[in-house]
Amino acid sequence: MADELILYDTTLRDGSQTEGVCFSTEDKLEILQRLDEFGIHMVEGGWPSSNPKDDEFFARAQDLELKNTLLVAFGSTRRASVSAEEDAGLRALMDCGSGAVCLFGKSWDLHVEKALQVSQDENLAMIEESVAYFNSAGKQVIFDAEHFFDGYKENPEYALACLGAAVKGGASWLVLCDTNGGSLPDAVHLAVKDVMSRYDVPVGVHSHNDSELAVACSLAAVSAGARMVQGTINGLGERCGNANLCSIIPNLKLKMGFPLPGMDLAKLTSLSAFVGEMANVRPHGNLPFVGERAFAHKAGVHVSAMARDTRTYEHVTPETVGNRRRILISDLAGTSSILEKVKEFGIDAGKESGRDILNRIKALEAQGYQFDGAEASFELLVRRFRDNITPPFGVAGFRLYIDSIGNDKITSEASVKVVDSQGILEHTASEGEGPVNALDKALRKALARFYPVLNNVRLTDYKVRVLDEKAATAAKVRVLIRSTDGKQSWTTVGVSENIIEASLLALVDSMEYILLKEDLNGSG
Repeated sequence: MADELILYDTTLRDGSQTEGVCFSTEDKLEILQRLDEFGIHMVEGGWPSSNPKDDEFFARAQDLELKNTLLVAFGSTRRASVSAEEDAGLRALMDCGSGAVCLFGKSWDLHVEKALQVSQDENLAMIEESVAYFNSAGKQVIFDAEHFFDGYKENPEYALACLGAAVKGGASWLVLCDTNGGSLPDAVHLAVKDVMSRYDVPVGVHSHNDSELAVACSLAAVSAGARMVQGTINGLGERCGNANLCSIIPNLKLKMGFPLPGMDLAKLTSLSAFVGEMANVRPHGNLPFVGERAFAHKAGVHVSAMARDTRTYEHVTPETVGNRRRILISDLAGTSSILEKVKEFGIDAGKESGRDILNRIKALEAQGYQFDGAEASFELLVRRFRDNITPPFGVAGFRLYIDSIGNDKITSEASVKVVDSQGILEHTASEGEGPVNALDKALRKALARFYPVLNNVRLTDYKVRVLDEKAATAAKVRVLIRSTDGKQSWTTVGVSENIIEASLLALVDSMEYILLKEDLNGSG
């Protein structure tokens, strides 16, 4: 086992400590299955006896047929006042049905004195006896030396003695924890080397990201000989998060040459998105490898070079990790960016056409439009310009009514007139939660008579950006709207001094876009 690199996921335990994250038991079971399918070697499921949800999770996890993953239960060394056999927490760990246990214990004398308030010798006994309790029962024991790198820096003899106690107890792994996330990669490398020279037990690393070095410290530990890396998907975790496995895994395989058999990197981006959905925390767009912006290119010079060879501005191909290349359009783009982008729409535009489109974009962005975050509006712009398409409908007029009922209730109602391509008028109204919601509902209600597909469309996000704060209430605003029909999502943009008009422009683009897609796909 010492020669095999073990990836250990603690999303279900450390990741659940992220502010705003609260996994249900069902969420945890689904995530465990996805991690197993991806090929993660060990998954830390939680802390039995700490809460009823974790108890239920471990009980129900026994019914899962995991193919690649060993389920691990997490807990503390025994309490100072009782023996290991009498400690209720250790008994819960023993009885939870996990394949292995991960025990954390103090390895920084400051914590022994201030947090545990026991003697250093008593802490060593707590570590050794707790590990031995599970080892004697045939359980694999992973010892997480909490605050190891801080302890090693201030009192290396005692930090190492804590590891020695775990070794005496029969620990299968010694995991060195940068619990406060303040260590530098060089220090981690040297400490791992020192530990490995002293103990004939495989070493792991557990890093936190408070200095934004968790991934770097984890890789430094591996380069020094550590063979277990603990982390979370998307770097979830308390405070600034844990080491991000979505960065560690591709670096290990693509940059450091570890084969990681059984893991398909092409599934990494979808795994990241899935866990983000389960956590109700959308992954940051700038996450390396798996982020939405990881392979997004905006500068025209970059896109021009990449058209010749993608290696000029990409360190790996996006498909390797299941991501995709995105060409962004803005006033920074060049003609090459435009031509590469319109190819995604199935349009073969010449250089002259590309320059004309670019000039139109620059003129619109000078007015406040932004297309790198509104690709649906950009595609409509290109097709209107290039293909001279006729809008399928027009808004003949609209009115908004905002009434106050009593002292605490405000209602919004929108009335909309639309005309289809045959000149047929439809006039309808709808109430909503606020004026934009009322306008959206009224517009779709009016158009559904002509285009039933719009019954499936709904808004999923609405953003407003004031473009000139100094103009106060007279400032232009940019509205970005994200819509979905349940199968795909798209973003559109509108700009005006009037927030309702800007919203209407984005709404109209959103509906025209899906009707265009239906027509292009032959289902309109």
